[in-house]
This record gives sequence, C-alpha cells and structure tokens, in this order.
Amino acid sequence: QVQLVESGGGLVQVGESLTLSCAFSGSASSTYAIDWFRQAPGKEREFVAAISRSGGGKHYADSVKGRFTISRTNAKSPVYLQLNSLEPEDTAVYYCAAARGFDFRDFSPAAMDYWGKGTLVTVSS
Repeated sequence: QVQLVESGGGLVQVGESLTLSCAFSGSASSTYAIDWFRQAPGKEREFVAAISRSGGGKHYADSVKGRFTISRTNAKSPVYLQLNSLEPEDTAVYYCAAARGFDFRDFSPAAMDYWGKGTLVTVSS
C-alpha cells in the first residue's frame, strides 16, 4: 500500500502562482512514478503532469506545458507541482497518484495504482 497526501492548494488571482506538494509513504513507495491529475466541477479527471522515480523523465498535458513544472529531488522525496500564470480554467481539485511500472505511454486515471484525496485550487478572475 502507498499513501499519498496533497497540500498547497488555495485561492489565488489570475496570473498568480501556487506550489502543490505530494508526500507519499508506504511499501516500496520510492519505486513509483508520480502523476498529477485534476478534476474540475462537472468534468472528468484529466492528466496534468508525470515524473519518473528518478525525476529524469517528465511529461505534461498540452494545456499546462510551459506554465506548470513537476519536480522531485530523488525517489523518496516529495513531488512538487509548480503552477504559474494560473487561469480560471485551472480551477479544480488536484490529485497526485502513484503508478508502478509507469511507462509514460498511458496517462489515463486507470493506469494509476494509488491516489491521494486531492487539494483544491481556485483561480479567481
């Protein structure tokens, strides 16, 4: 079992920034890639960004590329998602998820093994 806890959400204005954190623990948790997803009201959960165990591999959704940055120091460190130039369309609950054997091909929620409970990001115009 792997436990994930997100933090750092909040209410911001258009153009501002936030940093989300994903702390994880549990059996062999350092062997998992970590992904961020988000779910806006009335919409399906969508992929945002992914990072490999070592941090050397990263991938972003087109909608956030150039504005969001995913990072981790090593396989055991928390995973961060830096959100810059926030827009009202970024308003959502942000979830981190762990995937063992993640191959950077399937970015659907079904490919994830464990989920956190989410943190709410609200961008006000």
